[in-house]
Amino acid sequence: MPFSHHSHSGQFCPGHAQNSLEDVIQTAISKKMQVFCLTEHMPRHKEDFYPEEIESGNTEESHAANEAAYWEEAVRLREKYASQIKIIIGFEIDWIRPASRDLIDRSLARFPFEFFIGSVHHMHTVPIDYDRAMYEQARELAGGTDERLFEDYFDAQFDMLQQLQPLVVGHFDLIRLKSDDMERSFTEWPGVWSKILRNLDLIASYGGMLELNSAALRKGMTEPYPKAEICKEFVARGGRFVLSDDSHGVDQVALNFHRVLKFLDLAGITTLHYLQLGVPSVSAIVPDARFPQTQVAEISVADLSKMEFWS
Repeated sequence: MPFSHHSHSGQFCPGHAQNSLEDVIQTAISKKMQVFCLTEHMPRHKEDFYPEEIESGNTEESHAANEAAYWEEAVRLREKYASQIKIIIGFEIDWIRPASRDLIDRSLARFPFEFFIGSVHHMHTVPIDYDRAMYEQARELAGGTDERLFEDYFDAQFDMLQQLQPLVVGHFDLIRLKSDDMERSFTEWPGVWSKILRNLDLIASYGGMLELNSAALRKGMTEPYPKAEICKEFVARGGRFVLSDDSHGVDQVALNFHRVLKFLDLAGITTLHYLQLGVPSVSAIVPDARFPQTQVAEISVADLSKMEFWS
């Protein structure tokens, strides 16, 4: 039962992704996936638009309209393909500054989303995963070194975790993507490592889950997000993991999942979890009271590896 908890489409994430949402879902079905979560990006303020969004004439109003269209289409497609795949409708947040909370709360109030991914893509309001130039700009604002920027990143992530307690935490160590050495061990910097452990403690304490995000592999890294050294620490804390492809089009659906399967043994992960929807009841365990129908199931890695998907 391979599954993904993080995906995007060109239809609702133009500039960053490709293909229609329906094409993406049809591809997931063709790959024998059984659970597929939709997580288009939340609206942002105009000052936080990406260059292509500015060039295309995006407005805050168009972002809000895009979110409404996404919800409507996601519901339609879930009903259309209900007999072939389980679809869960969520969104991915952008924690840019404390005021981001207002936009996130607005999205949660407008539509009955079933979960959200808690992600940090910006530092000092500058995107850190868009290109090298922007990463360097953020680094200068942090004090001029990767180490300082990493510390700021995990502090911002901690703030987001405290404020929102997301059920799924997105690409935990995304900050390494554009750094001088994306394979560097975080343990080389004691200050950074201590902040990582602090964040893991918090996630484990409220029952959050880290996504094992295969996008890192297609971007040239040898390990998914997060690195094995982080995963091992989360395992030691009784932490739970979900599987994600962070796909931005049909070519990336379930991409490199075979490599992630091998990685699980290296990281000491023997069980994966996945989201499912159920009828609220007294006996049901609801991991997040904001989403009463959203439940968490588990599967052993041994059983997962026997699924038809891998053949």
